[in-house]
Amino acid sequence: MLKRTLIGLLRSHEATGDKAKDPLLKSHVYKLSKEKAWEEVVSTLKKMQGYKLLHEVKSVGEIVLEKRTMTGRTMDITVTVISVNPVTSAVDIYSASKGSLGDLGSNYRVILDIYRTLDKKLAAFKA
Repeated sequence: MLKRTLIGLLRSHEATGDKAKDPLLKSHVYKLSKEKAWEEVVSTLKKMQGYKLLHEVKSVGEIVLEKRTMTGRTMDITVTVISVNPVTSAVDIYSASKGSLGDLGSNYRVILDIYRTLDKKLAAFKA
């Protein structure tokens, strides 16, 4: 966690992906069609406290959220639902803080928080 805070002094964004070096930032894959995964992810994100759903674009599988930090900064979060095949979907998250300073690891923590919540809700479908 200290390393993340040090990286966060300089960097104000964090992203997940299938090639992420950090195992915690690897795409999360669920045994659900994109349609079903989309419904589950959107309904779960809408219930998460502290996050405000700004808009959702089903055709491209993108959900845009906003979160305010305790210091009053705004974080923009994009959650993407991608179809891997007809019965499997992946979820990726990109989180960025507005402002000139680094995020002290807050984008990293937000991503882990969202993944934890989705994994709990979709535990039966985790691939």
